[in-house]
Amino acid sequence: MEHVDTVIIGAGQAGLATAYHLARRDQQCVVLDRARRVGDQWRRQWDSLRLYSPARYDALPGLPFPGDPWDFPGKDDVAAYLESYARHWSLPVRLGVAVERVTPAEGGGFVVHTSAADGQAAAGSLHCHQLVVATGTFGRFPVIPDEASQLDPSILQLHSSEYRRPAQLRRAGARGRRLPLGHRHRLRAGRVAPDDARGSRLRPDPDPTGLAGVEAVFPVLVFAWRHLLTRRTPLGRKEMGLIRHHGGPMLRVKRADLAARGVVRNPARFVGVDGGLPVLADGSVLEVATVVWATGFRQSFDWLALPVPMVDGWPRELRGEVAEVPGLFFCGLSFQYAFSSMLLAGVGRDAEHVAARIVARAPRAAAVGQPA
Repeated sequence: MEHVDTVIIGAGQAGLATAYHLARRDQQCVVLDRARRVGDQWRRQWDSLRLYSPARYDALPGLPFPGDPWDFPGKDDVAAYLESYARHWSLPVRLGVAVERVTPAEGGGFVVHTSAADGQAAAGSLHCHQLVVATGTFGRFPVIPDEASQLDPSILQLHSSEYRRPAQLRRAGARGRRLPLGHRHRLRAGRVAPDDARGSRLRPDPDPTGLAGVEAVFPVLVFAWRHLLTRRTPLGRKEMGLIRHHGGPMLRVKRADLAARGVVRNPARFVGVDGGLPVLADGSVLEVATVVWATGFRQSFDWLALPVPMVDGWPRELRGEVAEVPGLFFCGLSFQYAFSSMLLAGVGRDAEHVAARIVARAPRAAAVGQPA
């Protein structure tokens, strides 16, 4: 069995930033990811995806984001940046490695059981003293209502994770003029906030007055995201509950955008199926050709065979550290410390804190020794 001081699961921005801070502290680690290339989780997003923060606020620690600092990068730009980041710092990333299960190790630490993904790497097990789970912000398992199976088979159904471009959608002439999208409408420019605890607010465009507006607004926004909306403030704790269960705020879509694109926004929720057609809470029966379920994802850590305490579907942690399981850390969770934790602008700070905690316990972990 191979021994590594720290295993990081996930080669996204959180995993790479954690590896960077551990490397700066001369701590041995390895980053495991099932993808073929660093950044593939971004490449698989919908074609028109752009960040809602300009490039100057999208850098990970130690390497500026390339290009115009006030441009809003697209998903492929982010993927290319992450790949170059791993290469620039020679981070110990192993691709094509799928983590199947993590179990406690005799004498302390963890055993990470892996398999080969796409035939790129050999399966095997690793023993480590510290484990960092950096598998994503909101979860990776699509949530689709049970009633979806009752829709007419002629209706094309997609989860938002499968949507890439409008050409995927099925057209039906006079039918299908309105498209029910579960709790949220996903548009080329962003998403519309659901009509739930957050109300029906549409967030303002981040560029209300052109470049001058961006330069004036974003320093204030980033300061608030990093220092005001945190788990230490009442407002931050309130936002934490809303965002963790209903998603991040919408910064680009305005009512005028919807009207200009001919989008009919019906705030009524999907409640069931009648005659194979979707029914909304206001009694509307919608004749549609395509349904895109933008109903979010769920967290699932059942592959961690560890006593991880869960609260409302989220691991109970403090700034990423799980007190009940010594040596277990998370990085990249929504509101791990602040609103910015789920953004490129904030994940580096969380990763630095996790790395510092790993270093603080490393001498004690090393004293336990390696398994026989």
